[in-house]
Amino acid sequence: MNETGKLFWGHKDVVRPDWIDYNGHFNAGYYAVCFDDAIETWMDHIGLGPTHREEFSVTTFSAENHITYLQEVAEGSNLSISTQLLGFDRKRIHALQTMWNSDEEFLAATCEVMSLHVSEETRRVSEMSEAVYKRLAEIWLVHRDLAVPPQVGHQMGVPSK
Repeated sequence: MNETGKLFWGHKDVVRPDWIDYNGHFNAGYYAVCFDDAIETWMDHIGLGPTHREEFSVTTFSAENHITYLQEVAEGSNLSISTQLLGFDRKRIHALQTMWNSDEEFLAATCEVMSLHVSEETRRVSEMSEAVYKRLAEIWLVHRDLAVPPQVGHQMGVPSK
């Protein structure tokens, strides 16, 4: 967990018995649930929490998520999820979430996410408030020099012969 002090650590969870599939594995769908729960605390941290969303009639949508499964976690494992800001503009937030097995201190999975800032009235992408944009700029000052993990921008495919 190098450079962890600079990351946002906003979510902890435990792998529940009902998250285990017929193979005895942490089911892929529940990785997504866990990452999605963690993105809510990230949104609170950057100023896009429920109060802001209600006041400005805005929300965020996930435009794209890419989950990479790195090492299996077992039922009962304690998880910690961090978020690293990778980039942003007035309408988009690009981030990487990392899921750590807190018990054995290994990286279990990552989720690269592109979030869109959306007007609830028009249901279209819209510019975020100046306060949120400034908050992202503050976080960027801390995150911009962090190493970009190899899972970011990873392309999936079958190699051609």
